[in-house]
Amino acid sequence: MKKNKHIGSSFDSWLREEGIYEEVTANAIKRVITRQIASAMSQKGLTKAEMARRMSTSRASLDRLLDPENGSITLSTLQKAASVVGREIRLELV
Repeated sequence: MKKNKHIGSSFDSWLREEGIYEEVTANAIKRVITRQIASAMSQKGLTKAEMARRMSTSRASLDRLLDPENGSITLSTLQKAASVVGREIRLELV
């Protein structure tokens, strides 16, 4: 009987072994932040068009920001979006 080398290991350690931990973590964080921004927009009754106007950007740029698959959004853009909905982005090294 061959033992599975991953039994007993954590998902994080498996991601590290596969060399994808940082990418997966960054994508997960981005997804959470975009969901929070979309939720705050909804709570404030902001349409995408109004949100884009308040951010001084295009609707297409806002769509890219809210797209959970798009990982190329800058911190500056996230901060601007958070500010429009009355929130802030907090980052820390741990």
